[in-house]
Amino acid sequence: MKSSLIGVSILALLAAPASYAQSGSDGQDQTTTPASETPSSSPGANIIVTAPIERNEGDVLQGTSVLTGEALTRNLRPSIGETLARLPGVSATSFGPTASRPILRGFQGERIRVLTDGIGSIDVSNTSVDHAVVIDPLLAERIEVLRGPSALLFGSSAVGGVVNVVDSRIPRTLPENGYRLAGIANYGSAADERSVEAAGDVAVGQHLVLHADGSYLKTDNLRIGGHALSSAARAAALSQVGLPQEGDEPIDFAASAAIKDKLPNSFSETWTAGVGATIVTDTGSLGVSYSHYDSFYGVPVRYATEVGQEQEAPRLDLVQNRVDLRAEVETGGGFLDRIRLRLGHAKYRHYELEEDGEIGTAFYNNGTEGRLELVQANKDGWQGASGVQYFNRIFNVDGEEAFLPKNETNQTGLFTVQQLDLGALKAEAGLRYEFTDLAARTPVGDERFFRGSRHFEALSGSLGASYGLSDGVRVGLNLSRTERAPSAEELFANGGHAGTQAYELGDPNFKLEKSWGLEATLHAHSERVNFDASAYYNWFSNYISENQVDQAVCEAAAEPSGREVELPCFQYQQADARYYGVEASVSATLFTMGTTRINADLLGDYVHANIKDGGPVPRIPPLRLLGGLEAQADAFTARAEVEHAFKQDRVAEFETETAAYTLVNASVAFSPFGPENKTQLLLSANNLFDVVARRHASFLKDFAPLAGRDFRATLRFGI
Repeated sequence: MKSSLIGVSILALLAAPASYAQSGSDGQDQTTTPASETPSSSPGANIIVTAPIERNEGDVLQGTSVLTGEALTRNLRPSIGETLARLPGVSATSFGPTASRPILRGFQGERIRVLTDGIGSIDVSNTSVDHAVVIDPLLAERIEVLRGPSALLFGSSAVGGVVNVVDSRIPRTLPENGYRLAGIANYGSAADERSVEAAGDVAVGQHLVLHADGSYLKTDNLRIGGHALSSAARAAALSQVGLPQEGDEPIDFAASAAIKDKLPNSFSETWTAGVGATIVTDTGSLGVSYSHYDSFYGVPVRYATEVGQEQEAPRLDLVQNRVDLRAEVETGGGFLDRIRLRLGHAKYRHYELEEDGEIGTAFYNNGTEGRLELVQANKDGWQGASGVQYFNRIFNVDGEEAFLPKNETNQTGLFTVQQLDLGALKAEAGLRYEFTDLAARTPVGDERFFRGSRHFEALSGSLGASYGLSDGVRVGLNLSRTERAPSAEELFANGGHAGTQAYELGDPNFKLEKSWGLEATLHAHSERVNFDASAYYNWFSNYISENQVDQAVCEAAAEPSGREVELPCFQYQQADARYYGVEASVSATLFTMGTTRINADLLGDYVHANIKDGGPVPRIPPLRLLGGLEAQADAFTARAEVEHAFKQDRVAEFETETAAYTLVNASVAFSPFGPENKTQLLLSANNLFDVVARRHASFLKDFAPLAGRDFRATLRFGI
């Protein structure tokens, strides 16, 4: 019955173009997002800049989305994961309001790259779901999401996709009037969220642009629509009431089960500051920037539901200082059109604090990443780009609960992408060769950790083509072969981690993770209707997943150090796996009344993932549908939408099922000075019926639901 329901839902989605709508007034500025996600007033909304060669969205062979303009303002949240969670194929780790990382097509962690202006965020968000991404969504001008193998140009760890946040910290152009100023102020009721951001550029002479920006965000504990613990977790906790407990401070299981309305330890306070300067000429630019990120936030508690489990309420004190460089020069013709250089270096640390304020565990990350791209000139429809990418990370976890040895990663990748445009037929091929060295610098006397190094060489490639059936309809097919080196966390972890409330165990003998992928795309755009769909299938060998296992596994691994295992045991394991899924979006103009357009849109996504001889892959999002109805005029936009996530009962061992939920949202945006002016006031109401919603992809879904009813007001301006 369940499989029939899923099949009917997907068929209904794929058959929907006749009934649903685009948002743009002219049908020209569309992306794979629904109409409301990318208004036609957003300049260049249908041009994908996250690639060495800028391309029209309709020519991209994999699923692609852009969030900008009014849609970015409406979806803006404290974390990048929650900001993007309404896009097709995108979910979020939802580890509290602040530490929420994007999930693309069911992939998370090491298989997703989160970039800022083309290079990594240089933090430790990929190592654990409780670590925040050090990118402030308030500063974003545009966010692009690339799903599938095209993202491999940014590293083998991007097999699931890439999220690129484009900001203005290094200016790209001279201000038309000699200066630019933009800002945003936001209030959200669910967490008493207050935030403000401002950024400005000023021209000094004919070629120099100076930039400054800053932001501040403060939230209280998140208001939720009911109990913090799921019904299964409450029942488990209550079954322990009255049982004898060890330790000086026995856990009050009844009190834990009764927590509702507020999510304890989910507060946050973050501020950022940055300066930049760019020299702009007729043939290129050279810019540098410095930024500071400072955040203090709590991680929702994974409550103990059995006698003997440990229970903490970790708080993280995070600081990153970063310098960046971007350069581009036009060559003046010939084989090369331009040369681009992008560099970033950051020092990062965060402390996981005990209840008395003492530092329990400290994380230090010193990272450098750079890309050099040589972009070929277009010669009779043939265009391409080649380059080299380098990444270095020195990562150390220090303290009583250190779960990793000090380690260093060095990775160098050589890549090329070549495109051939023959009009109706377009072809593309990409290749990336990457070698990675990982070294564990284990202290003498600590027998838990592997001591030594691993070397990996990975070769990935893709070959695809698309064909235009008519002016507005294009179909594509892409075949890819990818290889990924295991990360230091997957290889070397062996210890308890308070932030995730888990004992994490890696395997230093892991092999390369390899996969074949096939993806088909359809883009159908007309004056009134726009439809975009992707279907994909991935065959993995040596797939790495983190699974909860029997406590005895971690107890044996911890035995040489004499440490006790008081947290649930999670082990990285390798096996063959299969992923397949579909994502689609459709939008249409239903009718027009004067200057007001009435639009409708619908998106849906579904992913099925299975480990050979091991059952379902853990934490895979369920089938989801999101539909909206929108009225667009020059001075206002009004929107209502309904999102339904189906029940997820395809669960791994030790996982619990996640109930279905339906969220109803509404918003209205005012542009008092016309659509071309950047000043806008947006009012929205989210989760209007105050339902308890839990994302199956979250490690904390049984202990930390999504926000309850949330009223938001956002003012954005620009001159």
